[in-house]
Amino acid sequence: MNVTYIHHSCFLVETDRFYYLFDYEKGSLPEMDAAKPILVLSSHGHGDHYCPEIFSLLADAGMRNIRAILSDDIEVPADVDTLQVAGQQQYDLGFQQKLTTFRSTDLGVAFLIEDQNALIYHAGDLNDWVWEEESDTYNEQMTIDYRRQIDLLAERLNRREIDVAFVVLDPRQEKDYDRGLCYFLETVSAKQVYPMHYWGKPEIIDTFLKDHPEYHLKIHPME
Repeated sequence: MNVTYIHHSCFLVETDRFYYLFDYEKGSLPEMDAAKPILVLSSHGHGDHYCPEIFSLLADAGMRNIRAILSDDIEVPADVDTLQVAGQQQYDLGFQQKLTTFRSTDLGVAFLIEDQNALIYHAGDLNDWVWEEESDTYNEQMTIDYRRQIDLLAERLNRREIDVAFVVLDPRQEKDYDRGLCYFLETVSAKQVYPMHYWGKPEIIDTFLKDHPEYHLKIHPME
């Protein structure tokens, strides 16, 4: 399995059989095998997670087998094979592929892809969005809602280990920046975790590893 970081929350994952492009906003795409199918997954329609021009970019790059998997808040693009998905659902994608979605604590969904024996998780904007300026009631409910979804993810995995996970680590949360990622790592088994959504400040990953050195082998360094 090959992973390429594109920008912000966008990653390209290549397995033996497929490409998976998550939450494309902008950025240069690497050269790809035009004969290999690509699934374009967008967790929700916020501008930093979805760009409708991605389909023409892929077509211009010669990709011939393109399928979109889009949160149901996103308008279906014309002339693209599209599956719209909602939160907390399971979908059989064919070709020994399964998709489980989880409800975001912001908008849209998070994705768990099962591709034969490979497991890929992308959080979208599912995170423990605790903010100092919000009320205690809001923040407490946020944590409850987030942990419920991560607990459902762990239940779905049934002790299996995710091969690669893309999880929010947002420096704008200041002292609470690590809440979501820490609970994920405490609850879910994952071989490799790529922090994302850090708004051009990859140094937050170094901060996290200084604060939590026990996760050094799991957290993938970025830019």
